[in-house]
Amino acid sequence: MLREPPRDNERLALDRAITEAVKARIAAGQRDTVDADAIALRETLAGLTPPQIAAIRSVLGRVDAASGAPLVVWGPASQVLAADRYGLVARLAARPDTAFAAVRDGARALLDLSPSSSWWSRLLAEPDIRVIAALPDHGAGQPRALMVQRAQPGPTGNDRTFWATDSNLSDARIVTALSGSGLAATPLIVGGGLKLFVLAGYVQAEDSRLANAPGALSGVIGAAPLF
Repeated sequence: MLREPPRDNERLALDRAITEAVKARIAAGQRDTVDADAIALRETLAGLTPPQIAAIRSVLGRVDAASGAPLVVWGPASQVLAADRYGLVARLAARPDTAFAAVRDGARALLDLSPSSSWWSRLLAEPDIRVIAALPDHGAGQPRALMVQRAQPGPTGNDRTFWATDSNLSDARIVTALSGSGLAATPLIVGGGLKLFVLAGYVQAEDSRLANAPGALSGVIGAAPLF
């Protein structure tokens, strides 16, 4: 004989509390800047266990997707990373050009770091579009995709900066040159005659330590928080 499961009022109340909190948070909308969001998220996650962090990030990612700018993705890694963080809400772009067109219209785009495209190099010529996030963002390993948007990221207290150069020096010599100026650099990817490096910390585009950095064409293209 089938038996009706017992009613669990305690857990039902908790589920309803989550529902009401999510509704209220979506209604509250986005913070004014991407760095303010990152600082608040870091405070929210402080002291939580890894399973708790994963659950909270999943919920808040979908809140972000519901209240933030539209999301466009290019590349297989970006599709997986976006689905994990934001749910199945992203629009797929056939080419990086399509993703950039959406960004210019107010969207944000997550794009693969892939040898097949040096899309990131165009940010040197489009200073109003910056890297604002890099996924994965836990810091254990190199990022596989970068998020770009019409925004200027600020420091959050734990960041990595992305810097591109057309220098034909070896990666090791570029790293040494930057180290001599007080910058810790790690090679990330090469494409289109340019090289992309990760600089430890938040480095401003006009930082004097970059004044004599290798390359005739070089510059900071954005920064992303770590959690």
